[in-house]
Amino acid sequence: MSYFEFKNLSFAYEKALFNNLSFSLEKSEKLCILGQSGSGKSTILKLIAGFEEIQEGEIFLDGINITKIPAHKRNIGFLFQDYALFPHLKAIENVTFAIKEANKKQIAMDILTSLEISNLANAYPKTLSGGQQQRLALARCIAQKPKLLLLDEPFCALDANLRSSIRTFVLDYLNKLNIACIMVTHDLADVKAFNSKLLKLD
Repeated sequence: MSYFEFKNLSFAYEKALFNNLSFSLEKSEKLCILGQSGSGKSTILKLIAGFEEIQEGEIFLDGINITKIPAHKRNIGFLFQDYALFPHLKAIENVTFAIKEANKKQIAMDILTSLEISNLANAYPKTLSGGQQQRLALARCIAQKPKLLLLDEPFCALDANLRSSIRTFVLDYLNKLNIACIMVTHDLADVKAFNSKLLKLD
């Protein structure tokens, strides 16, 4: 069995998004999902994370059938398109929320430094720009050391220069901790940089 398996899944809202879809990843592999708007790209991530109920098929992660396991028990990191930050918590508190180690503040600061937003540690999300919020949300995902990282258009709010450096940071992080990653993107540069497998949806 592969480290991650998306096995024979079918899903529909008012009409079918996909039928009997299967793909798999080994522990350190990366997958990029490409497709038109409405093709089901983000829905695949939500099914994996447990935010949408599976209608048909199964999902396995690290040898465990997670199909019916609640989202908060799956240990899957998810970077949402709307970031889903805690508005009442400062930036550093958003990150430490996901850390279990005793020295959580230092770990959080190291991550914020790597993402070039350590100077914003005491700022609240509503005071940050879109790109800064995106990096903060990414920091929180990374901090929890997930078994699988799901990224929904992770670099779209960043300018070209910053996009390249943050992409490199994320890739180094994934390789260092040997974490599998599934990314929805429209940018072929992401696919090339991550040297990933590719899933195209109609």
